[in-house]
Amino acid sequence: MLQQFLQDFGYFALFLGTFFEGETILVLAGFLAFRGYMDIKLVCLVAFFGSYAGDQLWYFMGRRHGRRILARKPRWQAMGDRALDHIRRHPDIWVLSFRFVYGLRTVMPVAIGLSGYPPRRYLLLNGLGAAIWAIALGAAAYHFGAILEGLLGNVKRYELWVLGGLVGLGVLLWLRRRFRALRAERKAADQAQAPQAEKAIDHEQEPGQRRDHR
Repeated sequence: MLQQFLQDFGYFALFLGTFFEGETILVLAGFLAFRGYMDIKLVCLVAFFGSYAGDQLWYFMGRRHGRRILARKPRWQAMGDRALDHIRRHPDIWVLSFRFVYGLRTVMPVAIGLSGYPPRRYLLLNGLGAAIWAIALGAAAYHFGAILEGLLGNVKRYELWVLGGLVGLGVLLWLRRRFRALRAERKAADQAQAPQAEKAIDHEQEPGQRRDHR
């Protein structure tokens, strides 16, 4: 039943996951490939296309609406400024490697587009980076299953626990990122309100200062 479900929907889910930001789903798919539920070659291929297509989209959105996109969230704005600094110093290296830096998957392509990085060069190097990422992470997850089998013996008895652990890890990482984003937004809101509060206090003090002067 699980195998049929994964054959019907697994690769599509993998494409969607890697299109948006899919480290966890690729690790999960790599382990499922080791268990025989999916094909590791197809896993890497689908992950490549999903990652490549998603980052091309973010790049072109960055070229057209980069500042507007980053301004939507204070955390994105701060990360985007930092990403732009990295790109200006080592542009090609970051285009190839940003997928391996947790948390930059969405912001970095926007920043690369905003920086004016050449479209044709990005088309080539983004494809190379997506291929390296998909093969490296997919193969690592596949061999992770082999290591578990060496440690535990018959992995089938524990596969539901392993799958649950991987899903749980993905949820925890998402919650951690969400918590940090909310904290950054609250901090930015407090910083924005502080000057307004100071102006209000100064405005209230002005009439008194005028009376004292008289």
